[in-house]
Amino acid sequence: MLKQFKTFLSLMLIATLAVACTGKGNDKKETKEELPLVEVQSVYAENVAQTSEYTATVEAFKTNNIMSSTGNRIKRLLVDVGSHVRAGQAVVILDDVSIDQQRITIANLKRELERAKELVKIGGGTQQAVDQLQAQYDAAVRALRNLEENTVLTSPISGVVTVKNFDSGDLPAGQPILVIEQQQPLKVVVNVNESDYPHLSEGMPVEVRFDTYEGESFTGVVHNIHPTISPATRTFEVEVTINNQQNKIRTGMFARVFFNFGQSHSIVVPDRAIIKQVGSGVRYVYVLQNDNTVKFTQVELGRRIGDRYEIKSGLSSGDRVVTAGYSRLSDGAKVQIKGQQQQQQQSQQ
Repeated sequence: MLKQFKTFLSLMLIATLAVACTGKGNDKKETKEELPLVEVQSVYAENVAQTSEYTATVEAFKTNNIMSSTGNRIKRLLVDVGSHVRAGQAVVILDDVSIDQQRITIANLKRELERAKELVKIGGGTQQAVDQLQAQYDAAVRALRNLEENTVLTSPISGVVTVKNFDSGDLPAGQPILVIEQQQPLKVVVNVNESDYPHLSEGMPVEVRFDTYEGESFTGVVHNIHPTISPATRTFEVEVTINNQQNKIRTGMFARVFFNFGQSHSIVVPDRAIIKQVGSGVRYVYVLQNDNTVKFTQVELGRRIGDRYEIKSGLSSGDRVVTAGYSRLSDGAKVQIKGQQQQQQQSQQ
């Protein structure tokens, strides 16, 4: 009986040790599995094209509103919407009845002026009267010249008539009679980010594309850089002229403008590695350290290149960044690397 009891105790002891050993193994396995499993990728510097894309609407290089200061009735319109005109060409003729009246007034003033001068010569008049009549006569001549200029209206630019608000016989008021636009060249006014200000210069070539002409690009030139930056938008205006010799481009078209500032040698990172800090504009990544811990690293983004980002600061060539599995991470956390875990599992098998 005693022998059987000893045998029973021995079997119980072996079972307890086996369970204990098994428990320890599971604890180690569970501890290991609790480490966040991440994917990492090494990042390196490469040449990055420094291009910026902006959108704008095509405008006429110059626009002139043809109006009359006299308010005379329109006698005849010499052009219509779509007409091409040259600088100095007559486009509107107004009623000239006021001109005839003004010429009669000038003739009368001239006679009175000559009579006053004769009276001064014979001692029957004063120089003051002569001066007053001379002033009236000069003012009447200037008024006639203004009437003549505003009776036959000419275009100050070469361009196309784009708007006609009145017809022959109308008495124009409030609006221009015609609108003439210079369409060679055309221009776009682009609101450019403040960060690009140091890289722009007048005369710089620019690529312009239109959705209307898919696959085709046009050459533009920086014509004017506005000297002030908007404090509200942190942008400034840049006027780009576009050659329109073939008359394919029209005002109002949607344009994409590409500025090329050369190249820079920068670190490039997959966009899936970039994390935005909640409640701020801070961007960061997790960088894998040699002891399989991760480091919170703030980065400054540059240009987007497809599914990658240029990094201006924060990383060095050869750094390994976490690209997946960072939802449970924090600064200094220990992790498992996906590829390494698979290799360990295969070696254990």
